[in-house]
Amino acid sequence: MNKQQQQIKARKDWLKIYLEWGSVTKTALRCGIARSTLHRWIKRYKEEGEHGLSDKSKRPKTLSNTKITPEIESLLLDLRKKKRWGAARISIHLLRKGISLSAMTVWRVLSKHKVNPIVKRRRKSDYKRYSKEVPGDRVQLDVTKIRSKAYQFTAIDDCTRMKVIRIYSNKKVESTIHFLSEILNTFYFPIQHIQTDWGTEFFNYSFQYELHEHFIKYRPIKPRSPHLNGKVERTQQTDKSEFWSLLDLSNPKLDLNALAIEWQDFYNKKRPHSSLNGKTPWERLQELERLIPIQPEVTTKFWASEEKIIPRNYAYLNYLKDKNVTLKSKTKKK
Repeated sequence: MNKQQQQIKARKDWLKIYLEWGSVTKTALRCGIARSTLHRWIKRYKEEGEHGLSDKSKRPKTLSNTKITPEIESLLLDLRKKKRWGAARISIHLLRKGISLSAMTVWRVLSKHKVNPIVKRRRKSDYKRYSKEVPGDRVQLDVTKIRSKAYQFTAIDDCTRMKVIRIYSNKKVESTIHFLSEILNTFYFPIQHIQTDWGTEFFNYSFQYELHEHFIKYRPIKPRSPHLNGKVERTQQTDKSEFWSLLDLSNPKLDLNALAIEWQDFYNKKRPHSSLNGKTPWERLQELERLIPIQPEVTTKFWASEEKIIPRNYAYLNYLKDKNVTLKSKTKKK
């Protein structure tokens, strides 16, 4: 069975469950997909039958190239001079302004004007990079300061690079728990593991209990090992260089949260991602939707793992392991 056949089979299963239950909300929850996704395939099936469950070509009916006007050329060169951005980043910024130019086209314009290339010196790393194969298998969380009393909480899916960002006035556990609800309302798939550093905003009993209420396993990285949370660290750098750096953050009237959500939607659905071979996180998610487990499967795995609450003191954690002592979750099996 090829990839297309697997996708069609998964969509048939969704429709079968929907016909049995008669509820879009319950079916979407049962299958671990968004209600909008289920609505789309129900509509396609009603209009086109089984043939409508196949993916349609994303190639536009007519192809047109953006004409490079003197104004666009001037904007492009100005971005290079002021921001020291490469062709790919300039291309992404222009896309946000409604100007569609490939990185190669931007590079040709820069070459035409004999702009010197940017020399990047990166330290060689023997760290082996990895990516999970199933959406929601592992979600990395982190927080970074944007300005005084403005902290960006970030969650990124290890597999698809779909992400959620919100702005809070503090880093208290209450903010973290509220952010978790935003993640669950935004992502289109069940979350199996959440990974964070040892910051007290994440690594505390209250947050772990909240995770267990949603059948999510908590996995803190090793102390002083930020590279293990590399995807969320890197995406926050991208946010600062491609988004926040373009705003006047000294302006108190800015609605930072609304702006962050707008940028989040652009990042997820329009911004090409280099680690995804130029695809957007949304496109990657669509490719892998057949692999998304349904919530009951995730819940069963959670109970089977006999998940425990993890103490934050590392020495104490080792002591408990030696003594075979555990702190149990408050969550009761339903």
